[in-house]
Amino acid sequence: MSIIDALSALKAEQQQLESRIKQLNAAIASLGGVSKRSGRGNRKSNMSAAGRARIAAAQRARWAKVKAAKKK
Repeated sequence: MSIIDALSALKAEQQQLESRIKQLNAAIASLGGVSKRSGRGNRKSNMSAAGRARIAAAQRARWAKVKAAKKK
C-alpha cells in the first residue's frame, strides 16, 4: 500500500467520521441539547438575604400552624 493510498483511506475515514459527528450533534440537538445556553442549569441563583429571611419566616409560620393543630 502506497502512501497515497493510505492518505486516501484516511481522508475517506475522516469524512465518514465527520458525517457521523454531524448526525450525532443533530440527534443531541433534537433531544433538547446539552448546550451551556439551554435553560438555567448552570446559572447561579441570586437571592437577597432579606428574601431568604422572608421565606424562612413564612416556613416557620407554616410549621407553627401545623404544630398548633396537632396539639388541639
